[in-house]
This record gives sequence, C-alpha cells and structure tokens, in this order.
Amino acid sequence: MSAIVEEPEGYIEPLKVLITLHDKMDSMDAAGPLEVFGQAQHDPKNPESKAFRTIFAGPSEYVVTGQGAGFRAHIDYAEAMKRLNEIDVLVIPGGSSDGVLKSKSQPMPLIKAFAELQKKNPAKERTLMSVCTGALFLGETGILSGLTATTHPDYVTKFEIICSNAAQRDMADRCDVVEERYVVNNLRFDLGDDEDSNPYVLNKKELKEHKRRKSSGGMPAIQEGTNGTSPTNGRRPSAARKGSMSLKLSNHRRESVLKRANLRLGGLRVVTTSGVTSGIDGALYLVGALVSDDAAEEVARKMCYKWNKGMVVDGVDV
Repeated sequence: MSAIVEEPEGYIEPLKVLITLHDKMDSMDAAGPLEVFGQAQHDPKNPESKAFRTIFAGPSEYVVTGQGAGFRAHIDYAEAMKRLNEIDVLVIPGGSSDGVLKSKSQPMPLIKAFAELQKKNPAKERTLMSVCTGALFLGETGILSGLTATTHPDYVTKFEIICSNAAQRDMADRCDVVEERYVVNNLRFDLGDDEDSNPYVLNKKELKEHKRRKSSGGMPAIQEGTNGTSPTNGRRPSAARKGSMSLKLSNHRRESVLKRANLRLGGLRVVTTSGVTSGIDGALYLVGALVSDDAAEEVARKMCYKWNKGMVVDGVDV
C-alpha cells in the first residue's frame, strides 16, 4: 500500500499566514484577520478548498491580551525565525506598543528579517500587514522608508515622529503618514509586462467617469468594449485569474520577478491598517488580491460585515 497521499484534483495548497503575539496586545487585531483568513475558500461550495492556513507565533506558549483573553501560540519566535521563508503573509497586531518599542523585542526582529528576506530573495511574493498600532513597530524598524502608511487615528502624531526619527537614523526617505482605512504599497495583481493589464489600476479620467456614473445610479462608465474592461466592476481584466495559481505563476515568471526586485523592499507588499476592526478590511483586501474578489465578498457576507475600502498607492481600489 502506497504511503504517498495524492491531493484531490484541483487542490491548491493554502497560503501560510503567520500572526504574531505579544503581551497585552489587542485581541481584535489578531482575531479580525484570523476570522477573515479562516473563512476564505477558493470554492464557496467546497469546505476543503481553504485558501489560507493561519498559525500564531509568540514569546511563550500563552499570551494574555489587553482585554484578558488568552491566545495560544503554535510556535515560539525562535521557530518562527527559522521557518520565515515558508510564510506568505505576516500579520502584526498592535496594542500595548510602548513596551515592545522600548525593548525592541519581538515581533520587531521578525518584521525586519521578513523584509530582508524579500529583498534578498524577491522570487517569492510576500505580504506584510500591520493592524492598528502594529504599524509603529514597522516604522521603528525603518522598513517604511519611502512608503505610505497609516495607523490608529489617536497615534498618527506618534507614528509620524517614529517614522521621522527612523528616516534620520537610517539617512533614508521619510514615510508618508496618512489617515486611511488601510494603505497598500507594492500592489501586485498583474502578471503581465504592461500596467494596462492590472485590473486595479485606472487612470484619473477613467476613475472620475466611473465614479460619476456609479453615483448617478447608472452603469459604470467603463464597460466591455471600452478599453477592454469589465462591465461589472470597472476594472481592466487581469492577464490571469487571481488566486494561488496566479500567485504561483507570478513567482516563476522571469519578468514578474525582475519587476518585483526593482521595487522597494524587493516588492514586499506592505499593508498598514487603521484602528482595530480595520484589520478585517485589510485582510479582506488580501483575500481579494490572493484569491478573488468573489471570495472576499463571500467572506464579508458570512461575517455580516461591510467591507470598508482603503487606499492603494499607485492604484485605485474601486
């Protein structure tokens, strides 16, 4: 009898998501993305088609949040550092950030190592997402240099100071701090050579007309037959369907890898989100990016949640 277990036809290996834990963190910062990634499926009718596998890394087996909830880590930070190359998406929750910033303890070394890994090996597509004040950890490491980012509205000034100090320390570009639901840098929906193949990028004229038609209750201005765009959502059709298969292709196509290598941080997709529940919105964005828009909308429907869109740098999230 063979010991080899064959995967069912059409099986797509789940992407690996690592969520970090630290003492007195905010429970929702981790629970929100966890729920989104846990619900996401390639096929809504097939519970075996899970799109993501989520694991926790912490300083000890159990971490108590600021709300008194206990989270159990699957692995410690030492193990997480060893297995970092396996991770597709790294999620950094916030809450009780002062202690981590002062001691420069985990997850800050993990964040820096993840970014360095992408710069050294841009052949793999990776994503780093912070929730709420988790952005302060990213800012302190200096990896937000030249990028645009957000955090909880109450911490914007502190975030700006941290990013400014990091820029001076590293003699690097400053981070553009904005107040948005979420901010995406280094978006990577396209697989082709031409930006015209990117379904999430519209020029200003197209966007203005699209919003005008949408607000007036009419059909989106961008329809089939005009610039080859989709009649349903105004986005240009992508060169290939989104999802883990497209992700796999983009990790092997030479031109995609070269394009990624020329971006900041080796093309690491960096997503920062605003306060607490915005982590749900950022995670839904990633489901849309890595699986499909339909999968993201289905997760939002199951959660009885209205997806609040944010800002995509050099692109438009319509």
